Amino acid sequence: MEKVHFQQEQMLAELKDLVQKGLFTQSEIKEIMKKRTAFETALVRRVAKKGDFLRYAAYEMGLETLRKKRVERLKIPPGPPSISDYALVRRQFYIFERALKKFKSDVGLWVQYIEVAKRENARTLVGRITARALQLHPNTPALYVLAAAHELDHLSPSTARTLLQRGIRLNGESVAMWREYVKMELGFVESLRRRWDLLGIELDGKGKGTSPPPPLDDAVDDEVEGDAARIEIMNGAIVKSVITSAAKALPKIELFTALQHLISTYPSPEPLRAALLAHLHDELAAALPRDPEAVTLRATHALSGDPSGGALIDALKRANEALLEAQPQESQTAYGRGLSDAYAAFVREWCAKPIDDHLKTYLVASLRAQIRRLSEPPPSLLAAHVRLMSTASPAASPEKILRTARKYTALQRRAAGVWLARLDAEAAHASATDVRAAWAEARANVDAEDVWLWGVRGIHASEEERVAVLEVRAVVSQRNRALC
Repeated sequence: MEKVHFQQEQMLAELKDLVQKGLFTQSEIKEIMKKRTAFETALVRRVAKKGDFLRYAAYEMGLETLRKKRVERLKIPPGPPSISDYALVRRQFYIFERALKKFKSDVGLWVQYIEVAKRENARTLVGRITARALQLHPNTPALYVLAAAHELDHLSPSTARTLLQRGIRLNGESVAMWREYVKMELGFVESLRRRWDLLGIELDGKGKGTSPPPPLDDAVDDEVEGDAARIEIMNGAIVKSVITSAAKALPKIELFTALQHLISTYPSPEPLRAALLAHLHDELAAALPRDPEAVTLRATHALSGDPSGGALIDALKRANEALLEAQPQESQTAYGRGLSDAYAAFVREWCAKPIDDHLKTYLVASLRAQIRRLSEPPPSLLAAHVRLMSTASPAASPEKILRTARKYTALQRRAAGVWLARLDAEAAHASATDVRAAWAEARANVDAEDVWLWGVRGIHASEEERVAVLEVRAVVSQRNRALC
């Protein structure tokens, strides 16, 4: 208990100051001492838990919030700082330091400490914490992102750039690292643009006044000579270079999706945004030329900015046409099936959105036309068409929907997705007898659990049918496991 008594002694000066300022009463001080003693006792256990430290820190945060509110309410005039002005915050930091001595490997604890220090505007401390955390966890991208964000918040892009470049060298497979690097460079260009606009400096170097352009960030000062280089920077040369490096280091669709969303939503001038997106899609085409998701991302990029009105109509039409043009004649290859699946998903996604019915009709008609063009249309297109006839084609009669669904299952007798689409159509538009017959036919053709259990899960089977189907399915599953 000596450690507890020592901690109690360290509290006396700050608690006395709080009473003298009229911020807390004597009874409140006694309660604070009682709470802190309980927390300190928990921490000197043989095996302290992380939760004990966090609850202690949370209590101190609450005390500091209360202290600030009372200072504001009592309108205490500012004066020379006394111990109670900083002691509660300092105690929070002290608790985290003690916790990290026991739990150095806990990245989440480091992140919480950094966030607390940032909230208290302890800039120097944040820098020290992140440096220590990165020494212990150099392969944790989130720590580099936090450290770089802190440097950017305090107008030090060169330090942020250095941190991110170091993080990328050690974590080149991290999408978050590359995204943050591109974001940082976007912010750098935007900060230059605003500074030059404020000073009336044009990109050709001939400003409205006589002042020369302000110096660039120290990391690129030596590389920039003359107006031509400055114009290149403002046109996104540095950002494009980072995108190219990212595409070579991590040619994955997740990277391009993240970067497209970032560039589309970042508050950049429209010409710059368009140029960067065009560069990104050029890199995407080179890195993943036969990836269905990559083709879809390129085709639908105009829709990423959430257009509306006439812009939405034009963008949706361009995306639909681009996806149709990308469909190969041979639809049975892996690439062809992948593109068909992507196109079916695209049409279903947009028909599920609150867009104009005429646009939905246009998309469903395009899907139907694509099915007719193919000699052997893939199951994904057929299933999507059946479902959209019921949800996005008001003019389609129940008879036409059923006729189409039955035709498609005749074309793809082994495709579970097509059968499930037909079964849902039968349930919505056919008699109970026809539904049971369709379900029996589906089970005879497809050994897929979703198909077999379709009627069991719904209201389409009698109790005897459900029991029989479950028994047969159990036998089939057991046989399949034995064969494996």
